[in-house]
Amino acid sequence: MPGYIVHVGAITNCFHPPGTVTANPSSPPRVFVNLNQAVLTINDLHTVAGCPFQVPVPGGTKPQPCVNVRVQAATKVFINGVAAAIFTPATLGYSAEQIAQGSPNASLIQQRVIAT
Repeated sequence: MPGYIVHVGAITNCFHPPGTVTANPSSPPRVFVNLNQAVLTINDLHTVAGCPFQVPVPGGTKPQPCVNVRVQAATKVFINGVAAAIFTPATLGYSAEQIAQGSPNASLIQQRVIAT
């Protein structure tokens, strides 16, 4: 499935604002887009901080915040032999228990480079 190539700062919030997403590149950047923003690979982590989400349980609520975002891997675009990260409808935020929480906000993602 094609999707926009993800760069540092492209995914800003989890599905539950004000949870903020931070991209953590695993190696020095080699490819840039969108005013010198480093392109990310599938090995780079996207962590979430400040997600307020809670689920109802008998007797109250249980915190179930988003802790990471999983992007998809490009099948034809590689950076140093590692698949480039792409943003598709299957890109989701996950809780610590690995429960899908919803699609993150990618309003700052570049929209010129699409990869498959």
